[in-house]
Amino acid sequence: MLSKNFYFQTIGRVIFIAATALLFAFLMVGNNYVYAILMLIVLVFQAYYLIRYVNETNRKIAYFFDAIKNEDFTLRFPEKLSVKSLEELNHSLNMLNEMIQRIHLKNQTQERFYQEILKQADIGILAINDKGHILFANPRLELMLNYTPLNHIKQLSQIDENLYLLFSELRPFERRVFPLTNEREKIDLAIKSSSFNLDGQELLLVVIQDIHQELDEKETESWTRLIRVLTHEIMNSITPITSISDSILKYHEKGGTLAKSDSEYQKRMETTIKGLEVIKDQGANLMGFVQSYRSFLNVPVPDKKIVRAIELLEKVKLLVGQNQEFSNTSIELDLEIQDLELFIDEKQITQVLINLCKNALQSLSNRKNSYIKLMAGTNSEGQKYIEVKDNGPGIPPELINEIFVPFFTTKNSGTGVGLSLSKQILRMHGGGLKVISKPNIETSFLLIF
Repeated sequence: MLSKNFYFQTIGRVIFIAATALLFAFLMVGNNYVYAILMLIVLVFQAYYLIRYVNETNRKIAYFFDAIKNEDFTLRFPEKLSVKSLEELNHSLNMLNEMIQRIHLKNQTQERFYQEILKQADIGILAINDKGHILFANPRLELMLNYTPLNHIKQLSQIDENLYLLFSELRPFERRVFPLTNEREKIDLAIKSSSFNLDGQELLLVVIQDIHQELDEKETESWTRLIRVLTHEIMNSITPITSISDSILKYHEKGGTLAKSDSEYQKRMETTIKGLEVIKDQGANLMGFVQSYRSFLNVPVPDKKIVRAIELLEKVKLLVGQNQEFSNTSIELDLEIQDLELFIDEKQITQVLINLCKNALQSLSNRKNSYIKLMAGTNSEGQKYIEVKDNGPGIPPELINEIFVPFFTTKNSGTGVGLSLSKQILRMHGGGLKVISKPNIETSFLLIF
């Protein structure tokens, strides 16, 4: 309606100017100079009012947009005017101003709401641009790090040089754990990163949580399990040694003194030799157990290189498939991304995959239509993974939390180091090893990088 009124008003004024101009020309041709001069004056006034009318509309619109740009919503235009079209223009501008004001207030309310959530959150949150500038850091983070204000990641070097190096190398969708000792206490920071785009600028969003208490509880629980396993293994080895040693001593003593040679001497010597052989075997078992413990503690730092996932899995399939004992089990490859590349220590990850495949093969030894699937891809969080899946009997629910405990095993032979060592290797790669088991359906071990 407003645009139509403006259009008709402008067209009408232009028509009147054109008519006046034609009349002026007609009077000039007829040598009626007096009337011609009067028409010229009328023509000038008509042009003046047309320009004024258009400029007044443009000025109001310009004032309106300047006010909006400066977030000034107090601007009001009078709505009672003699010119109907200008009255409607003012009314429309006032309504638009009120609508924009409501939207602005709503956005401010939402922003205050989200800001309050970020302030009250029990985790640290910060946003970093590609130059290392910290665009946002909530109060919890500053309290956690005992440093304020945070404007650039270089300031983290004043807290801990290694913390600054971690942030300078941090990439989207990474997870890190960093132990930090500040002026008040020792804390363990779980650091998780992601990325998002804001106004065409790629930003790194980092979430930091203090998990010191949770780690303490887990550490206590792990030590309890470990001590229980160590006690069981050592007692199993030492009990026969002490028992047989005592028996041998009794064979050669009578009444507290060393027995003399008699007719049973040969028999006692044979018994002694057998006892010593048992002691030797138990001692060797105990040494092997300690050696396994040492290998678990001395995992070398990964020598990471870029490796194509397809080549790695084909190599593992070839190595595992050479075992004729398990020839009835098929080994399948399934890659979500054919050209997927991993930044890993190939030797260590190959060792982990072979260990997982051998465990799977042993569980499938008496199963028909058995298979192992080696899969690789990227999950919803952007993390690369390798999955080892089999359709074996699975892991009982009561054992699912025990299988990664060092030296825990359900096999008659073996040290129980394999899975715990594999998990340690994945942790040193900055990832993790997870298991999902559905008894008598399938079991999956997930290597996350």
